Amino acid sequence: MTHLINKPTIILAAGTPPKEIQEFVGRVNTGTAEVSIARMISPQGWSEPGQTPEFNEYTVVLNGALHVKLQAQTYVVKAGQGILVDAGEWVQYSTPEPAGAEYIAVCVPAFSPHSVHRAG
Repeated sequence: MTHLINKPTIILAAGTPPKEIQEFVGRVNTGTAEVSIARMISPQGWSEPGQTPEFNEYTVVLNGALHVKLQAQTYVVKAGQGILVDAGEWVQYSTPEPAGAEYIAVCVPAFSPHSVHRAG
């Protein structure tokens, strides 16, 4: 059955300074466990603890730049680019550049606080 999603649920993300998550599809807004789709609005200087999630995360950057640090390499994903981080891979996301970043994150299966496994 088709469902119009009138608005996302706003969630404050882990990390400092606060990043806003606008979940359109996922466990919180639609009760969907198979996938989560969220718009992220991340300010300059935001960083979160490293994590080893149980989900694949597909990210498309709309504005600014997202830094994606893996154990062996760091990527700078700029507007118009995307990245896939596989489940079970250690990763740390940040937005240190002046413009911060706006991006879409899709997690399969859906993000949950219990399946992200943040360090610290």
